[in-house]
Amino acid sequence: MNLSPKWVERLRTSGYDAVHWSEVGSAEATDEDIANWARTEDRIVLTSDLDFGSLLAATRANSPSVVQLRSAILRPSIVGDAVCGALAISRSDLLEGAFLTFDGNRARLKKLPFVEEPS
Repeated sequence: MNLSPKWVERLRTSGYDAVHWSEVGSAEATDEDIANWARTEDRIVLTSDLDFGSLLAATRANSPSVVQLRSAILRPSIVGDAVCGALAISRSDLLEGAFLTFDGNRARLKKLPFVEEPS
C-alpha cells in the first residue's frame, strides 16, 4: 500500500506478474497479513516499508521474498529501470527466498531466513 499502483504497470511492462495490494486486500491489513498472503500466493513483496525486514528477522521465515526500496525517489518512471534490473539479476535468489534492498545506487541481497552471525 505504500507504493504507487504505477509500479504494477511498470513491472508488468517488464514481464512480471504484479498486483497492487489494493487489488487483493484491505487497506487496514497488517504487514503480517500481507506477508502471509504473499507466502501463500508465492509472491514477492515490493515495499518501501522498513518493517518487513524486522518481521522476517523476528520470525526467521524463509518467505516471502521482499524487495525494499530505500531510494529517496520512488517513482517508477525514474527508478523503474534500475529496480527491474536488480530484480532480473537477483531473480533466482528471490525465487528461493531473499531480501533485496535497493537504495538507488546499489542493491544488496540477503538470503532468507536471516541467521544471526556469531559474535
